[in-house]
Amino acid sequence: MHSTFLQPSDEVAAALSAGGPVVALESTIISHGLPRPRNLEVARELEEIVRSAGAVPATIAVLDGVARAGLTDAELERVAMEDGLRKLGQRDLPVAAALKASGATTVSATSFLAARAGIRIFATGGLGGVHRGWTEDQDESADLDTLARTRLTVVCAGVKSILDVPATLQRLETRGVTVVGYRTDRFPGFYLHSSGQPVDWRIETPEEAAAIMRGQDALGGPQTALVVANPVPAEQQLDPELHDRVLAEALAAAERDGVTGQAITPFLLGYLVEATGGASLEANLAAVRGNAALAARIAVAWAGA
Repeated sequence: MHSTFLQPSDEVAAALSAGGPVVALESTIISHGLPRPRNLEVARELEEIVRSAGAVPATIAVLDGVARAGLTDAELERVAMEDGLRKLGQRDLPVAAALKASGATTVSATSFLAARAGIRIFATGGLGGVHRGWTEDQDESADLDTLARTRLTVVCAGVKSILDVPATLQRLETRGVTVVGYRTDRFPGFYLHSSGQPVDWRIETPEEAAAIMRGQDALGGPQTALVVANPVPAEQQLDPELHDRVLAEALAAAERDGVTGQAITPFLLGYLVEATGGASLEANLAAVRGNAALAARIAVAWAGA
């Protein structure tokens, strides 16, 4: 679907019309997840990783009320450097369009826009999910709801480890979202190689992911996503003992300071970055790089199907 609100770049539009491999990339990691100017360097690096694997990168953001699937370098720089850029979930998109606002897209917004543009594969770091203490405040990421009704393949390093991982996996199962481990029998732990939770299915190649996607289309049914859980390499993960200790400190600090709602995720992630001396950020980036490379390989396999 192309409209005045959703505009693919010329390169992305050409690749899609030719049935070529395209990989969607989110923009919140650029605008809200990394310090300047590192964020712009990483944004360019991720696009280059996708290109070097033979696919076209489509970084997605909303600029002046128009959703862009594929950014020029000047637009990428704008997302990285402009002050006051909004953080847009799927529910915010109509408002951004009406008010001609600019913002970076979260997993839910990127997934929605990628699917509307005709892009089937999306690479990100970690998904949102069910928050700890859900029985008290029912805090759950919009990512899960979007993935339950969007036909998309998402390559990620699991869900953010600050969340309730077992509950999130149960929620994905309830909503009919297929989860497979890429060369792993354990669900990844975002910063960690493993969360300790099992996954029901394991695949070994990008071609197997593409075959599952063909199976989704052949069977029909609900338009649910496929989550390809790709762990950060063990040698690049955050030290598990350090992770567990600092996360416990971060959760205690959030409770002490009364941090809740949308503020909790950035608070906890920021605490981890500071308390680990930046090591959590490096593990996050290692995961994102690996996910971008794998997503591109799946896109190539899918395009060649």
